[in-house]
Amino acid sequence: GQGLGRREDGIAEAIRVKVKCDTAGVGHDAAEPFTFHWWDHVFNSAAANIAVEAGQDGISVKALSEQGGRISNKKPRKVGNSGSLLYGRFVKSAMLTACGEEPVMPPDGSESSEEEKLDLSSARRLTDEELVQACGGRTAHKGARHGLTMSAKLARLEEQERAFLA
Repeated sequence: GQGLGRREDGIAEAIRVKVKCDTAGVGHDAAEPFTFHWWDHVFNSAAANIAVEAGQDGISVKALSEQGGRISNKKPRKVGNSGSLLYGRFVKSAMLTACGEEPVMPPDGSESSEEEKLDLSSARRLTDEELVQACGGRTAHKGARHGLTMSAKLARLEEQERAFLA
């Protein structure tokens, strides 16, 4: 009859076990599709973006923000739970070097690397020998350790690429 814990202020009764017979995950709310009224959410989001002003010239209607086209019928996520998602958002980035990982800091003002565009105008195609020399002898296939160059396969791939582009 006493509570759990050092000060005996915890629960006094045991947690009842429930048999789970469905295939939904733990914590799944089966009633959620029936309790979230998406049409109310869409209407309220659209109505919150509109300002109606009555003046001497009449009534004017204007949008408060340019995000009017971004209204969704999906249930909005809670702000506090965004960090707890498993694999939800990766923030750590590093460059792998021979000495280990070196942290990479994003340039100020940009949050994603998708906006960065690479200038490939000065890039040139390397031969196999130049590529192996640039990589310090490391290649992606195991046969290269034994001197296999895969020149026949590379020639077939180049021929297929030429045929595809033609």
